[in-house]
Amino acid sequence: MARVGIREVAVLAGVAVGTVSNYLNHPDRVSDDKAQRIRYAIDSLGFVPSNAGRQLRLGVSRVIGYIAPDVSNPYFAEIAESVERRADERGVTVFLANSHRDRAREDSYLQVFEQHQVQGLLVSSHTQIEDRLEQVRKRGTPSVLVGQRARSLAQPSVSLDDVSGGRQAMQHLIEVGCRRMAFVGGPLGISQVADRLTGASEAVRAFGAATLEVIDQTDRTVRGGHEVGEALLARPADMRPEGIFAVNDLLALGIMQALVLGGVSVPRDVAIAGYDDNEFAEASLIPLTSVQGRHDGYGAAVVDLLFDEIEGNTIDEPHRMFEPSLVARASTSGFGRA
Repeated sequence: MARVGIREVAVLAGVAVGTVSNYLNHPDRVSDDKAQRIRYAIDSLGFVPSNAGRQLRLGVSRVIGYIAPDVSNPYFAEIAESVERRADERGVTVFLANSHRDRAREDSYLQVFEQHQVQGLLVSSHTQIEDRLEQVRKRGTPSVLVGQRARSLAQPSVSLDDVSGGRQAMQHLIEVGCRRMAFVGGPLGISQVADRLTGASEAVRAFGAATLEVIDQTDRTVRGGHEVGEALLARPADMRPEGIFAVNDLLALGIMQALVLGGVSVPRDVAIAGYDDNEFAEASLIPLTSVQGRHDGYGAAVVDLLFDEIEGNTIDEPHRMFEPSLVARASTSGFGRA
């Protein structure tokens, strides 16, 4: 079925095409009589105005793009929701794209958003993407890197202090009595993963009487956690870690489920902590201790920083970093108790 155009509206309303255009873009220039006829024609024909054409003519858009690596992860869904709330307050729409942690998809979405002349871009990535954002920025589309601290002062970013978060998680496991530690996650080429390991390692070194095993698991999902848990079950009990810090909650929940199904008591035999404090952490059958990165002002900071870029404002703090905090729950409290 052909789309109804502005000419059909003009014919039915008995006015010039330019009058319909004025009605859509400058209604104060159209008389009440003609405006009423145009409204009737639009309703009768089911005409839908195209914002794309108007934006191309005026050189403006009321849309920003947000590229997320995995919207199936509740953590990124929560960020998207907070970004959308702030954008709505500013009168703009957010178009969300899911890259599935794939560089080719990231590049494709960057190109699509550029072609549609969005006002700006918000990008969460598990890859090194600053060089590509620099090229997009040079062509006129500003951006904010979300969840990863940018290396360049020219690239604004909003992130968490993941070194602090990793340190807090491991310190907590030490404080509840764990001595054989494991860090689960990967790959270390992802800066967030590497930073969390750095913080965890610092805590173990500072304590001095604990060991740290690094278990590489690039599948940071519940399924990936299951694989790790089953591998740990295959070890003798005295060769298993006593404290496990997983790089995100999905991994931690998968590990915990596999261990419990295999007869291991959590937290008596093994204490487990995750990261992100997503909605499933507290709702788990054994509530999960986790590092909380959510802040009420996170989404607002991301959007506001982007609009500082769009409007050419002076940015005193191009890299905004939020401090995470540990939320202790049943998966760690009670370790070692009979």
